Amino acid sequence: MHAPSVVLGVVAASIIGAAGFYFGTVSKGSVSLPGSTADVSKIQSGSTISPSKMMSLAENTIADIASDASLSVVNIDISKTIMRSPYTILMPGFGIVQPRDMGEGEPKAIQTGSGSGLIIKSDGYILTNNHVIQNADDITVTLSDKRKFKAKVLGRDTFTDLALIKIDAKDLPAAKLGSSKSIRPGDWAIAIGSPLGLDHTVTLGIVSALGRSLSEISSLNNVELIQTDAAINPGNSGGPLLNIHGEVIGINTAIRQDGQNIGFAIPVDVFRGVADELVASGKVARAYVGVYMQPMDKRLAKSLGLEETTTGVLVAGVAPGSPAQKAGLQRGDVIQKVDGTSVDASQIVQQMVRKHKPGDQVNFLVLRGDKLEPVEVKVDDYPDIAAEPE
Repeated sequence: MHAPSVVLGVVAASIIGAAGFYFGTVSKGSVSLPGSTADVSKIQSGSTISPSKMMSLAENTIADIASDASLSVVNIDISKTIMRSPYTILMPGFGIVQPRDMGEGEPKAIQTGSGSGLIIKSDGYILTNNHVIQNADDITVTLSDKRKFKAKVLGRDTFTDLALIKIDAKDLPAAKLGSSKSIRPGDWAIAIGSPLGLDHTVTLGIVSALGRSLSEISSLNNVELIQTDAAINPGNSGGPLLNIHGEVIGINTAIRQDGQNIGFAIPVDVFRGVADELVASGKVARAYVGVYMQPMDKRLAKSLGLEETTTGVLVAGVAPGSPAQKAGLQRGDVIQKVDGTSVDASQIVQQMVRKHKPGDQVNFLVLRGDKLEPVEVKVDDYPDIAAEPE
């Protein structure tokens, strides 16, 4: 059974989408967070603080940050109708379903799951991962004060695996957004979410690396992710990653299944713009050409009958019905320039294309055989599916 990109198939690198989206149920006990507000105003420059007081200050600081930030974190429960084969084997704790007589047709069942979300506007706007609410028939949001609301989807962006949902509520505690531009590997990182359905779980770690790209998950291959060792698990998807100031620096999105504490978050400077567009129009306009690309090297050039010194980016394939196909780009073309700029990596081609809006024209110069050919491509809207070429 395939959960909505939660477990994104069995891939070579064993990446579980969304730190994810948890399917199943867990009994929830009462948990209290100790710690009182530390009086940091009494700490003067040059003053001496004992190791025990320093440790107490650090503990209280994390507890205070978590206590404040948790107010803007929500639990998201979804249910959806799925087709059920009589030969389907249901694994305990994954894809828990409640059989129901759906009437005529194929046997069906109700699948339930949970994830996390972040309040970004006080009047009920909540950001989460698209795979958390994808194909959901029913979405229930539980706030930190245990109030429950039905939610509706206002928009989604499969390109970044983000979605915006809305509940009918006002005066909610909106999250404090920071910036991901100044973060560095080694900075503290705090994750809050609902791993395995355990709402408002807090974990602590550091920023492990920046600029990660997950080619196994096409929607996340478009984003340079934050890597963290703060423990995140299925159900954390859509929850925040915070800095030591309690500011959101990312949205927890994926984990590496074959490792320990290798998680990934979408940077705040990426999701901030996406969220703004989703609030305004329910979608994000992105340029789409429709080519599969491969970097050139000496061996590839030789196999294509080209000079070994040939540079550029190989068109490995063209999506059927795409702007690239309509414009005449062909498999085997070697892209030399985009809008007059020389390119030697697929990432550069992507960056050049993404500068445009749907309806714009992108000028390609390609090597076809032994001739240079100009190709004008009118870009289109990025398809609303997760696995598409650039």
